[in-house]
Amino acid sequence: MQRGVRRGTRMRRERRYAALLTAAVAVSLAAAGCTAGPGAKQDGRAPEPERSPSAAAASGLVLAVKVDNVREARPQTGLEAADVVYAEPVEAGLSRLMAIYATELPASVGPVRSARESDLELLGQFDRPVLAFSGAQSKLLPLIDKAPLRAEPPGEDSDAYVRAGDRQAPHNLYLRPGELPRKPSGDAALTTGFTYGKAPAGGRAEPTRTVRYPSASFTFTWSGSRDRWLVSMDGAPARTAEGGRLAPATVVVQHVKVRESDFRDFRGSNSPYVESVGSGQAEVLRDGRAYDATWKRGAAADGTTFTTGDGEPLNFAEGQVWVVFAGTS
Repeated sequence: MQRGVRRGTRMRRERRYAALLTAAVAVSLAAAGCTAGPGAKQDGRAPEPERSPSAAAASGLVLAVKVDNVREARPQTGLEAADVVYAEPVEAGLSRLMAIYATELPASVGPVRSARESDLELLGQFDRPVLAFSGAQSKLLPLIDKAPLRAEPPGEDSDAYVRAGDRQAPHNLYLRPGELPRKPSGDAALTTGFTYGKAPAGGRAEPTRTVRYPSASFTFTWSGSRDRWLVSMDGAPARTAEGGRLAPATVVVQHVKVRESDFRDFRGSNSPYVESVGSGQAEVLRDGRAYDATWKRGAAADGTTFTTGDGEPLNFAEGQVWVVFAGTS
């Protein structure tokens, strides 16, 4: 599959978007009263849908949700349905997630937390995405308003956010995507620059890989029976709200420059800024093997490409992708 998107007709996308919203609302209503977050119960296993992050977004909707990732926030809801999950460093050496949805809208996502400055640069690769977040540093809010995206924070007149009664604030706020105002942004689609298909030659067997932040860690362990990487966070298995394992098909460890931003949290700690525009080295994990790659993103409006040593696109496996930003040494 080449860089870009599979494009259907506008009418087909609109019908699909309407169907997704209808299904999401129905599941949300059915799930009201569940204690494991407001999401609906499944069969206890993380689903493995046949879908690709490069597929065209339904009627232009690309939804990005900032998701809490401290121990008190786990298990999170809705991560298994994301096309792409970005893991990024935040204050105090901790981590936060950004889940990207284009081909499937889950009934619920969360817990939802605050946005960061580098999120705006990262989201520039999408065509006016919807950004769901809960709060931001006051001086950052004007930049969010000016960014080429549709901000959807909680509001008094919004039914899109609910609080779960079985968790303590601030780790109990959940988004119901089906309740977001239906304002399609046009012919938007994921433009990540990723390519999918047959694995390249070479690589090396790598059954497990760990990425460490000062106060957080991600470990990915290959499961041959599932053809997926089982995720662990901070040394514990990462599970869905229904008890299954989070299990992407492809994991990217992307080495980036992480610098101080112009913003600090309420404790005075500086917010790290992940520079996702530029170039550098990466490792792509798929099919139980690791492949060295070069990543490149020329501008914020561009997607990120990953190439092999001979300059050819490095194909990802079909399915969910996790991108873990790791600081360069």
